[in-house]
Amino acid sequence: MFEAEIQEALKAFDKYIVCLEKTPSDCDASLRSLMNKAIKAYEGRGPNLRHGIALDRQVTIILSQTETDRPLCGIYFNLHSPYHQQVDGGSNPASGRKTRKRPD
Repeated sequence: MFEAEIQEALKAFDKYIVCLEKTPSDCDASLRSLMNKAIKAYEGRGPNLRHGIALDRQVTIILSQTETDRPLCGIYFNLHSPYHQQVDGGSNPASGRKTRKRPD
């Protein structure tokens, strides 16, 4: 199930994605594993829920309920930049979130 979607995602990965943590063959294995997890999540979802989701650090797969028997399948590559500003070890007590340290 969803073989066409996996093949399209692999083409996009090969053409557009630079990932130091996954080779194209690792991506293929990861997509298939995540797809199986998303299908299990979709099939085991609660009565009022419409999605099955599986993800790792680089890929998110979402299966969404439709009016037909076959759910929609979305495969997303989680973008990351090595230039993304790193967060300092401080925290904001009001939100519990980490805060950036401003230069003096």
